[in-house]
Amino acid sequence: MVYLICFDISDDRVRYRVVKVLKGVGRRVQKSVFECPDLSEQRLLLLQRKMESLIDHGSDSVRYYRLCKACVAEVEWTGSGEAPIKERFLVV
Repeated sequence: MVYLICFDISDDRVRYRVVKVLKGVGRRVQKSVFECPDLSEQRLLLLQRKMESLIDHGSDSVRYYRLCKACVAEVEWTGSGEAPIKERFLVV
């Protein structure tokens, strides 16, 4: 499954830590937006727990948007950037 993960974090130090974690699971497509392909439910839960431990729940937010294969194929954008990361499917 592909996830689009967005965040709004006010503290520079916390934002740096969140970005470092997200770079390990996806590709930065905007300053506070990452596309994360191939995230299993288990890996997503681990990532969410990690984010929970980093952010200030009173002022920060992190959002997780699940994108199905059809949705990813329909993504549009203007300006600079690359095509969205497509899920890797195995046909047997």
